[in-house]
Amino acid sequence: RPGFAIVDHHTYVFLGDGCLMEGISHEACSLAGALGLGKLIAVYDDNKISIDGEVKGWFRDDTPKRFEAYDWHVIPDVDGHDEEAVGRAIRGAKAAANKPTLICCKTVIGKGAPTRAGTAKAHGEALGAEEVAATRTAIGWNHPPFEVPRQVYDGWDARKRGADLERAWNERFLAYEKAHPEAAREFRRRVAGELPAGWKEHCTALFDKINAQAEVVATRKASQNALEGLAPILPELIGGSADLTGSNLTLWSGSKPVGREGGGNYIYYGVREFGMSAIMNGLALHGGIIPYGGTFLTFSDYSRNALRMAALMRIRTIFVFTHDSIGLGEDGPTHQSVEHAAALRLIPGIDVWRPCDTVESVAAWIAAIERGDGPTSLLFTRQNVPFQKRDAHTIAAIRRGGYVLSDAQEPKAVIIAAGSEVQLALGAKKKLGEEGVAVRVVSMPCTAVFDRQPPMYKDIVLIPTLPRVAVEAGVSDYWRKYVGLEGAVVGIDRYGESAPGAKLFEYFGFTVDNVVKAVKSVLH
Repeated sequence: RPGFAIVDHHTYVFLGDGCLMEGISHEACSLAGALGLGKLIAVYDDNKISIDGEVKGWFRDDTPKRFEAYDWHVIPDVDGHDEEAVGRAIRGAKAAANKPTLICCKTVIGKGAPTRAGTAKAHGEALGAEEVAATRTAIGWNHPPFEVPRQVYDGWDARKRGADLERAWNERFLAYEKAHPEAAREFRRRVAGELPAGWKEHCTALFDKINAQAEVVATRKASQNALEGLAPILPELIGGSADLTGSNLTLWSGSKPVGREGGGNYIYYGVREFGMSAIMNGLALHGGIIPYGGTFLTFSDYSRNALRMAALMRIRTIFVFTHDSIGLGEDGPTHQSVEHAAALRLIPGIDVWRPCDTVESVAAWIAAIERGDGPTSLLFTRQNVPFQKRDAHTIAAIRRGGYVLSDAQEPKAVIIAAGSEVQLALGAKKKLGEEGVAVRVVSMPCTAVFDRQPPMYKDIVLIPTLPRVAVEAGVSDYWRKYVGLEGAVVGIDRYGESAPGAKLFEYFGFTVDNVVKAVKSVLH
C-alpha cells in the first residue's frame, strides 16, 4: 500500500562459471530479462576455474554480452576482492529498477595460497597442512586455528544492525496493520502458510457440486474446473505453464498474466520446463505463495532435478502434468508417457496423484494445496474419462490415496487401478460378475498417501489373503509392491505408437477382456 514498504527486498543470486554452463541458467535468466525483474541481483564469481581445470577449453562465452542480450543491466570488471567495489556495484544494481542486474566479479580462487591460487586444486581439494602454513606466511596471518580476531569478528557482526532493521520493520508493519487491518491479517495468514477461514466448508461444497454435475470430461478439464472452484479464495495461488496453457488447462477465469507492465497470478514461462519448475520452488521458498505450473507428463524429464529438490526441501510446489499416457494419441511415443508416473512415484517425499474422474481430480487438488510439508505432482488425461458414482463415505475415503470404489460380496480377487484405467477395472468387475466371479475394485489415485495409511486400513482395502491384479497404462514393475510376484499387472513395458488413443489402448491390451483374462490367471 502507498506509504508502507512492507515487502521491498531484493533477491540475490551468487553463481560461478559452472552455473552459467548449465542449461537452466539460460532458461531462468532469459525469462528474468523478459519480465524485467528489477529486484533480482546476480553476483558472478568469474574465476575461470572449474573442477576439471581452466574453463577456457570448454567455456568461452562473452558472459556480459550474453546477459545484455537477455536485456539485463550488466556491471562488468568488478574486483571481487574489493569490498568497496562490490558495494558500489550493488548500489548501482539497486538503482536499475527496471532490469535484473549481473555484477561480474573478477576473482582468484584460493587467493593467497602460494601454489594453489588460481588452480582447480583450490576448487575441490583441501589445501593440506603444508599449503595452509605457506598461506599463513604469505598473507601474514599469525592467529591460531579457529581464532577469529576481534576486528574481523566486529566487521562481520551485523546483529545490532539486523535488530534495528527488524525493529523498524515491525513498527512499520504495526502502522500498516492499523491503517489496513484486513490486508495485514491476510498478509500474516499467507506468510504463515495457513489456508483461509472456511476452507473446509468451501471444499465440501465444491465436492457436492462436482459430484452432482457428474461430468464425463478429460481429467485435465476436471483439473481446470477444480481451479475455478478453489482459486477464487486462494489469492496466494500463482499459476503458469511452459508454453502449453491451452493444453494443460492451467488458466482459470481469474488468471492475470505476470509481465513487465505489472503483477498478476499467472506466468507464461515459455518453453522452459526446468526453469519453470525451479522458479516455482523459489516462489514456494519465498513464502506467502502456492505455486503451480503445467507441462506434458513426458516433459517432467526436463524438470527432474527441480522435482527432486522440491521433495528434498519439503516445500509446497504443485507440478501439473497432463497428457499422462499413450491415451494422448497421435503425438506418438516421444510424447506418450510410459515410465514417467512410476519414476515420479519413486522420488522420496513427492505425492503423485493420478485421478480417474472429476471428483478424484478435485480431491487431488485439495490434497496438494493442503499439503504443507512437500510437493505434489498431479497427472491428468488428455482423453475423456467416465464419471464414477460414489456416496459421501466413499468420497471422503479418496483422501487416503486408495479406497474401495466398487465392492462385492465375498470377492475372489482385488483389482487395483489408477487414472483412466479405473473404468477398465470396473468393466472387468461387471463382466466377471456376470460369470459368477465376484471381485473388488480399488481406485488408487495416490500410492504415496495410501502407503502412509495405518496397516489395518491397507489390509481392509487390499485384503491380503486375496490375489490381486493392477491396471495402469504405464510400466508394470511398480505395481508389484501391491500385487506381488504371484499377482498380475496389466501394463505397458515398451514405448507407444502414433494412433488415436482408443486404438492404442486396444492395441496394447488395455481392454476389459484383457483385465478379465488377467484376473482369471491369478484365481486358484
